[in-house]
Amino acid sequence: MKITSLILSALALLLPCQPASADPDKPAPRVQLAILLDTSGSMEGLINQARTQLWKIVNEFNTARRGGLTPELEVALYEYGNDSLNRENQWVRQICPLTRDLDEISRRLFALTTNGGEEYCGAVIRQATQNLTWSTQPGAYKAIFIAGNEPFTQGTVSAAEACQAAAGKGIVVNTIHCGPQSIGIESGWKQGAVLADGSFICIDQNRAVAEIPAPQDAEIIHLSGELNKTYIGYGSQRRERAQNQMAQDKNAADAAPAAASRRAVTKASSNYDNFEWDLVDAAKKGKLDPASIKKEELPEELRGLTDAQLQAHVAKLTAERAAIQEKIRTLNEARDAFLAAKNNAAAGPETLDTAIAKAIRAQAAKQDFKWEK
Repeated sequence: MKITSLILSALALLLPCQPASADPDKPAPRVQLAILLDTSGSMEGLINQARTQLWKIVNEFNTARRGGLTPELEVALYEYGNDSLNRENQWVRQICPLTRDLDEISRRLFALTTNGGEEYCGAVIRQATQNLTWSTQPGAYKAIFIAGNEPFTQGTVSAAEACQAAAGKGIVVNTIHCGPQSIGIESGWKQGAVLADGSFICIDQNRAVAEIPAPQDAEIIHLSGELNKTYIGYGSQRRERAQNQMAQDKNAADAAPAAASRRAVTKASSNYDNFEWDLVDAAKKGKLDPASIKKEELPEELRGLTDAQLQAHVAKLTAERAAIQEKIRTLNEARDAFLAAKNNAAAGPETLDTAIAKAIRAQAAKQDFKWEK
C-alpha cells in the first residue's frame, strides 16, 4: 500500500506548523521523567495522588519551549518496597520503561496495589539510572522523582552513591518524603537530593487534593470522547490500544471530573502521541511505513479503500482532530481563569503533583526551557 506520500502531501496542506517537528534536522528537546513510588502498605494515598494528578504533571510541558520547540516527553514508572515483589531484585520492579505511551502509564498506575515490605531507595535509584535509556541529547532535562516514607539509607545499595551516579549521567534526583520535614532530613532524604542537584520536598501523601468543579469540565470531557472518534487504528495492537484509550478516559473520569478534564487537555497536546497504532499520528509524524501495513491490520471498513480514498479519509480526520483539540485548549484557558479566580491553590502541605511541578519548572529552566504565559 503506497500511501505515505499521498497522505503526507495532503497533511502538509491541512496541518498548522508543529513546533516540535517542523525541522527534521533540529530534533525536539527531550524531557525524561522517571517516577519511583513506594508501594508499601502505608502508601495508598501516594498512589491515589499519582493516579489523579498524572495528567496535571504531564501538562506542565504543554506550554514549555526550548529554542521555540515543544519538548517531547517520556515517562518511566517504578515501584519499590512491596513484599509481593522479587526479594532477589531488592523489592524493586520496573513497571514501564521510558515511554511516550501515556495511556499505558495511566493503566499501570491504576493497577498498582500496596503491601508491606522493605523500602530500598538506593536500589531503585540505581536500577532506574542504569536500566533506563536516558537521552544523550545536549540540554535534555532528565529527572528522577522518588517518593516514600522510610529512611532513605535502607538496604545494601548506598543511596548516596546511587544519587551521585545519577548526577554523573546528568540525571537530577528529586526526593519526596511522605511525612514531616524534620524526619525527612534526619532519615537522609534531603541529603540524597543535595548529592544529585535535586529538590527535597515533603508531602502529606494522605491529603485529599482539593478539586473545584469548573463549568467547562462537562464540555471538555465530551470533546475528549469526540477526539477518540478521529483515531484510525492500524497494526496488531490497534484494538487493544484503542480500548485502553477509552479505559483511561473512564479511570480519569471515575477519579474526578478535574482529572478527566486534565486528561483531555493532554490529549489536545503534542505529547499525546499514538503514532504506533493510530494512522493519523503516524502520517503526521512521517512514521508510516507502507511496507509494514497489511490490509488485515487496518479496520475492516477501510480495507477496500484505494490509496486516494484512504488519503482523503486520513486528511478528513486529521482536520477534525485539530479542530476539536483547539476547542479543548480554548475551553481550558477559560477553565484555568475560573479556577484562578476561585483561588484553587489551597494553603497546606504539598501534594505529589505540586511537588513535582515546582521542581520541574525550576530545574528545566536551567536547561533553557521557557514557559509561555
